[in-house]
Amino acid sequence: MQPFTLNYARPAGQLDVTAPYAYDSALQLNVLPDGRIAATDHAILLTLGTTTSTAGSKTHFDD
Repeated sequence: MQPFTLNYARPAGQLDVTAPYAYDSALQLNVLPDGRIAATDHAILLTLGTTTSTAGSKTHFDD
């Protein structure tokens, strides 16, 4: 028997978005081009939801 929700489930799509921040291995945080920590920029958090690090596991966040 298939659960009801699987009738409507779709795979997540890939977005072609370039993050406006980069990983700083010395700080172990994502930073903006001007040196500020990305997790402190409310506009980025509202737009992207998180500042997930690309340096390791996608379960670690810089907030």
